[in-house]
Amino acid sequence: MYLVDTNIFLELLLEQEKANEAEDFLRKVPTEHLHVSDFSLYSIGIILFKLKKHEVFSEFVSDVFVKGGVTLLRLSFFDFDSVVRASEKFNLDFDDAYQYALAKKYGLRIVSFDSDFDKTDLGRLVPSQTTPE
Repeated sequence: MYLVDTNIFLELLLEQEKANEAEDFLRKVPTEHLHVSDFSLYSIGIILFKLKKHEVFSEFVSDVFVKGGVTLLRLSFFDFDSVVRASEKFNLDFDDAYQYALAKKYGLRIVSFDSDFDKTDLGRLVPSQTTPE
């Protein structure tokens, strides 16, 4: 079970350098094993809207959540102390601390191109290190 970080989707949606690796991962792992934070969804929306890619965002939501069945997860207000602790303990910015706290709460492996997770006890996997489970 994986928590897919924002940058995995952005690589693909913005056709960046690691888009093929991201796409291979998203194709090989069953969607019921994929989870995305609400923070990632909103971040993707903010970036795509800024780039005037409104239709890309609509297609993303439809493909990933509506048709794809990927699970959207969020933290409650009671979980934010764990975000603060993660930030302080591992020197993470807010978005990485949020992802870390969510992965910890739900027992998920973080899939990300962001090496900041390497300094945590959870670590991270890059897409090519994952298995279909």
